[in-house]
Amino acid sequence: QVQLVESGGGLVQAGGSLRLSCVASGSIGSINAMDWYRQAPGKQREYVAIITSGGTTSYPLSVKGRFTISRDNAKNTVYLQMASLKPEDTAVYYCHATIRTWGGVRFDDYWGQGTQVTVSS
Repeated sequence: QVQLVESGGGLVQAGGSLRLSCVASGSIGSINAMDWYRQAPGKQREYVAIITSGGTTSYPLSVKGRFTISRDNAKNTVYLQMASLKPEDTAVYYCHATIRTWGGVRFDDYWGQGTQVTVSS
Protein backbone atom coordinates (compact mmCIF):
# COMPACT_ATOMS: atom_id res chain seq x y z
CA GLN A 1 0.00 0.00 0.00
CA VAL A 2 0.94 3.62 -0.46
CA GLN A 3 0.60 6.41 2.09
CA LEU A 4 0.99 10.17 1.86
CA VAL A 5 1.74 11.96 5.13
CA GLU A 6 1.75 15.75 5.39
CA SER A 7 3.45 17.85 8.03
CA GLY A 8 4.32 21.46 8.71
CA GLY A 9 0.94 23.08 9.22
CA GLY A 10 0.21 25.42 12.08
CA LEU A 11 -0.80 28.90 13.17
CA VAL A 12 0.96 31.89 11.67
CA GLN A 13 0.33 35.63 11.53
CA ALA A 14 -0.59 37.35 8.30
CA GLY A 15 2.52 38.07 6.28
CA GLY A 16 4.32 35.08 7.72
CA SER A 17 5.62 31.90 6.13
CA LEU A 18 5.15 28.15 6.49
CA ARG A 19 6.62 25.14 4.76
CA LEU A 20 4.54 22.03 4.24
CA SER A 21 6.02 18.63 3.49
CA CYS A 22 4.44 15.45 2.16
CA VAL A 23 6.21 12.11 2.11
CA ALA A 24 5.00 9.21 0.00
CA SER A 25 5.85 5.77 1.36
CA GLY A 26 5.05 2.16 0.69
CA SER A 27 5.28 0.01 -2.39
CA ILE A 28 6.08 2.79 -4.83
CA GLY A 29 7.13 2.04 -8.37
CA SER A 30 6.85 5.49 -9.90
CA ILE A 31 5.39 8.88 -8.98
CA ASN A 32 3.97 11.13 -11.67
CA ALA A 33 2.59 14.54 -10.71
CA MET A 34 2.47 15.69 -7.09
CA ASP A 35 0.30 18.54 -5.99
CA TRP A 36 -1.32 20.41 -3.17
CA TYR A 37 -4.98 21.24 -2.65
CA ARG A 38 -6.73 23.09 0.13
CA GLN A 39 -10.22 23.22 1.57
CA ALA A 40 -11.55 26.01 3.72
CA PRO A 41 -14.67 25.56 5.90
CA GLY A 42 -17.80 25.64 3.78
CA LYS A 43 -15.86 25.76 0.53
CA GLN A 44 -14.90 23.25 -2.14
CA ARG A 45 -11.44 21.77 -2.29
CA GLU A 46 -9.26 23.86 -4.61
CA TYR A 47 -5.98 23.28 -6.36
CA VAL A 48 -3.01 25.21 -5.00
CA ALA A 49 0.07 23.99 -6.85
CA ILE A 50 1.28 21.16 -9.05
CA ILE A 51 4.68 19.84 -10.00
CA THR A 52 5.26 17.22 -12.68
CA SER A 53 7.82 14.44 -12.51
CA GLY A 54 10.02 16.61 -14.71
CA GLY A 55 9.77 19.60 -12.40
CA THR A 56 7.31 21.77 -14.30
CA THR A 57 5.17 23.80 -11.90
CA SER A 58 1.86 25.59 -12.09
CA TYR A 59 -0.17 27.74 -9.70
CA PRO A 60 -3.53 29.48 -9.66
CA LEU A 61 -3.48 33.27 -9.58
CA SER A 62 -4.58 33.31 -5.94
CA VAL A 63 -1.19 31.97 -4.77
CA LYS A 64 1.15 32.67 -7.68
CA GLY A 65 4.21 34.58 -6.55
CA ARG A 66 3.63 33.67 -2.90
CA PHE A 67 3.71 29.84 -2.91
CA THR A 68 6.45 27.63 -4.29
CA ILE A 69 6.14 23.89 -4.87
CA SER A 70 9.20 21.66 -5.11
CA ARG A 71 9.98 17.96 -4.88
CA ASP A 72 12.80 15.63 -3.95
CA ASN A 73 12.35 12.54 -6.08
CA ALA A 74 14.98 10.59 -4.15
CA LYS A 75 12.93 11.08 -0.98
CA ASN A 76 9.48 10.78 -2.61
CA THR A 77 8.69 14.12 -1.01
CA VAL A 78 6.91 17.25 -2.17
CA TYR A 79 7.12 20.61 -0.43
CA LEU A 80 5.01 23.73 -0.42
CA GLN A 81 6.76 26.90 0.68
CA MET A 82 4.15 29.52 1.53
CA ALA A 83 5.06 33.16 2.02
CA SER A 84 3.15 36.41 2.52
CA LEU A 85 0.32 34.40 3.99
CA LYS A 86 -3.13 35.93 4.20
CA PRO A 87 -6.10 35.04 6.42
CA GLU A 88 -7.88 33.74 3.30
CA ASP A 89 -5.15 31.09 2.99
CA THR A 90 -6.57 29.44 6.10
CA ALA A 91 -7.61 25.90 5.19
CA VAL A 92 -6.77 22.24 5.50
CA TYR A 93 -4.02 21.53 2.99
CA TYR A 94 -3.96 18.15 1.27
CA CYS A 95 -1.17 16.44 -0.61
CA HIS A 96 -2.10 14.46 -3.72
CA ALA A 97 -0.03 12.30 -6.05
CA THR A 98 -0.52 9.94 -8.94
CA ILE A 99 1.49 6.83 -8.19
CA ARG A 100 2.14 3.49 -9.81
CA THR A 101 2.79 0.83 -7.23
CA TRP A 102 5.72 -1.54 -7.56
CA GLY A 103 4.79 -4.13 -10.15
CA GLY A 104 1.64 -2.25 -11.12
CA VAL A 105 0.69 -1.10 -14.59
CA ARG A 106 -1.42 1.97 -13.97
CA PHE A 107 -1.22 5.22 -12.01
CA ASP A 108 -3.76 5.76 -9.23
CA ASP A 109 -4.66 8.80 -7.12
CA TYR A 110 -3.52 9.00 -3.50
CA TRP A 111 -4.33 11.64 -0.90
CA GLY A 112 -2.83 12.60 2.42
CA GLN A 113 -4.88 13.13 5.55
CA GLY A 114 -4.47 16.90 5.48
CA THR A 115 -2.72 19.46 7.65
CA GLN A 116 -4.34 22.58 9.08
CA VAL A 117 -2.95 26.00 8.19
CA THR A 118 -4.40 28.95 10.09
CA VAL A 119 -3.42 32.52 9.29
CA SER A 120 -4.41 35.13 11.85
CA SER A 121 -4.99 38.78 10.96
